Amino acid sequence: MFTTGQLIFGILFFIAFVIIIGYQYRKDLHLHKRYYKGTVWVLIAFIGFIGMIAAIKYIFM
Repeated sequence: MFTTGQLIFGILFFIAFVIIIGYQYRKDLHLHKRYYKGTVWVLIAFIGFIGMIAAIKYIFM
């Protein structure tokens, strides 16, 4: 389905992408802590809401 060159490019691109994103996250970590306090609660609420929808779906199936 993919040639060897395409697979190598895809793997190298993924590795480079993860490294660059990790570096940028570490560089901006102090800004994230200052400006995005309390956002973890939004994430927990969102995951809980999706879980509640999934539970209701399987309960009434």
